[in-house]
Amino acid sequence: MQPLAKLEPVDYLVIGHLTVDVTPDGLRLGGTATYASLAARALGQRVGVVTSWAGNLPLDPLDGIAISNFPSDVSTTFENIETPNGRVQMLHHVASRLEFYQVPEVWRKTPIVHLGPLAQEVDPTLARSFPDSMVCVTPQGWLRAWHGDGRVYPTEWPEAAYVLPYASAAVISCEDVRGCEGCIEEMAASCHILAVTEGRNGSYMYWNGDVRRFRALDVNEVDPVGAGDIYAAAFFTRLQATRDPWEAARFATLLASYSVTRYRLEGIPTQEEIESCKVEVF
Repeated sequence: MQPLAKLEPVDYLVIGHLTVDVTPDGLRLGGTATYASLAARALGQRVGVVTSWAGNLPLDPLDGIAISNFPSDVSTTFENIETPNGRVQMLHHVASRLEFYQVPEVWRKTPIVHLGPLAQEVDPTLARSFPDSMVCVTPQGWLRAWHGDGRVYPTEWPEAAYVLPYASAAVISCEDVRGCEGCIEEMAASCHILAVTEGRNGSYMYWNGDVRRFRALDVNEVDPVGAGDIYAAAFFTRLQATRDPWEAARFATLLASYSVTRYRLEGIPTQEEIESCKVEVF
């Protein structure tokens, strides 16, 4: 991690917790801040992350990414448990809340600011704190809550009306709202551009009163972890580069398809995959 005194301007800023993921193979680095920052770096962006993290795991995979860390006694820690009644997600620890004062001055006019909460940790008012940036959101962490024992459950998002109208674009998974079409339609009505991912079925996007679907590649799925975050980083980066939401959704859908063919962080896009997904945009 770079000391604050040495931080340089970046092109893509992610605000959210790096996480510790408890897996059958041990503890693994995860979270939107991890996958989105690595995908943005692969796409040629200079990347910064504002996070709160206890240093549980080596951050070697994030080498070259500038990290401004607000120290915490614990790191946000998730575990997915398979049961006879389906998957149960547990939240064992939550690191410190992230607010605007923690964003280094040099990053406050970053071209793309990606708000990526996982456990209600990102202050929703941040959506209105970057008037010179393209503010993008992946609101999954505002759409979940947890019981005293750590069991995660879906929840309403009362701040949506104060976040989405200020965002240039948002990306959610249909799983974030348990497939609730009414919830998605309500978000789309408040948001300039809303993309919805559907796993192997690809994605669809609302923009300017229209909805279009984008088909994913037919691939052998190995591990879907992180695919939604890779989609988001690809979508936001391509949108900023082309100003064409349809092209951004097409590109992100294809690129995210490749990511599920490899395990966890190995799914970060390669340059060959990135080039294969591009088309000329005039």
